[in-house]
Amino acid sequence: MIDSRIFSCTRCGFCCHGETTVSLDEKDQQRMIAALGIPREEVCKKYWRITGSVVQMKVVDGHCIFYDDGCTIHGGRPWRCRQWPLHPAVLADENNFETIRNSCPGISKTVCYKDFCLAVEEFSRSLAVNDEI
Repeated sequence: MIDSRIFSCTRCGFCCHGETTVSLDEKDQQRMIAALGIPREEVCKKYWRITGSVVQMKVVDGHCIFYDDGCTIHGGRPWRCRQWPLHPAVLADENNFETIRNSCPGISKTVCYKDFCLAVEEFSRSLAVNDEI
């Protein structure tokens, strides 16, 4: 778990908006099916866009299909959503960090780039060990 002094999700939905979507691996699909409590076929038809072997969440009205004044599938959300904004791309460029921090109210406005990077690295290691994603 990430230190709440560095990041604490406010479920604002900023990261849920846009025309891009999230690809789902098999674990994501199973987690989502379990959280929704409906058959896979219904989940496929209602919530997913499938192109060949790629399964993605649908986008509706410029946001994730599961966004309705907050994430309606928070407990069953995909690993990419679970990871955000603690993304390795932040480590590559301080400008990425500043952009993300300015758009995400869950990131502490007082945390510096170095401390955030250390937290992301620690978080990533814990996920690899615990398979939390």
